[in-house]
Amino acid sequence: MGAALTRYRVIAWIVGVALILLVVIGMPMKYGFDNPIVVETVGQAHGFLYMVYLLAAFDLSRRAEWPLKRMLLVMLAGTVPFVSFYAERRVTGWLDRPAERTPEPVAS
Repeated sequence: MGAALTRYRVIAWIVGVALILLVVIGMPMKYGFDNPIVVETVGQAHGFLYMVYLLAAFDLSRRAEWPLKRMLLVMLAGTVPFVSFYAERRVTGWLDRPAERTPEPVAS
């Protein structure tokens, strides 16, 4: 599951940065300065990368055996600026705590 988590973490950051570029730089340039070049390029890239994000999130959720609600919430995190970063940290926290998932036997 480590490789699936790494793939998810990388694509979550890439999608998050692309969405921030689109919203913070591209949208003001398009509507404020009538220059849609950033929206046209970054928007298409974000759309494609979001599909990759969905595949990575689905793969990770299948391997981690998450409930449907958790999987959908993680998938939606790529649509709101800055939320993909939060979701990536939460997902990493959920999966990087093996001691909490399976307690070690106590030696006597």
